[in-house]
Amino acid sequence: MAKVKIQPLGDRVLVEEIEETEQIKGGIVIPDSAKEKPQEAKVVALGTGGTDDNGKKIPFDVAVGDLVLTSKYGGTDVKLDGKEYKILSSSDILAIVG
Repeated sequence: MAKVKIQPLGDRVLVEEIEETEQIKGGIVIPDSAKEKPQEAKVVALGTGGTDDNGKKIPFDVAVGDLVLTSKYGGTDVKLDGKEYKILSSSDILAIVG
C-alpha cells in the first residue's frame, strides 16, 4: 500500500470508501446521484489521537487496513491524486467488519 500524503489530526481517521459493484436488472441504469453513499470503508491513516479530560491519550479502536462501517453522511470528502477519501471523527466509525 502506497503511503498517503494526508495525516489526520486528533481523533480523526482517513478512510477510503469501498464502492459496491453495480448490478443492473432489467436494463435500468441508476444515475450516480440516486445511488446511496457507501458505508463500508478501509482505514488508510490514523490521526495523532484524542485526549480525555485528564490529558491522557485515548487509543484508537481501529487500525490501518481495517474494514469499517461508517455513518452515512459523516466526515469530510477529500480528493488526492485522483482517489477519493473521507476524513471523519473516530466516533463516526460504527463497526469493524470481519
